[in-house]
Amino acid sequence: MAATVYILSALISLACAVLLLRSWAQSRTGLLLWAAICFVGLTLNNAVLFVDKIVVTDVDLSLWRTIPALAGMLALVFGLLWEESRA
Repeated sequence: MAATVYILSALISLACAVLLLRSWAQSRTGLLLWAAICFVGLTLNNAVLFVDKIVVTDVDLSLWRTIPALAGMLALVFGLLWEESRA
């Protein structure tokens, strides 16, 4: 059951990233790009979570799954600050 949740979380994050990138390609609004980058990081986080908890159970990958999530969130915060300073 946990594997299903991990896979669905990764797929939903990927769908959000794709939809945000499509919207960004049409409108070229900066905040959409930063949000898409954030969701790419969350997708990678969920994919590594699946590998960590289901595929490779004897190795702790918690650092490797935290790095993409942190990078994505930092990109979103940077984008929010960047867009606010431009306004």
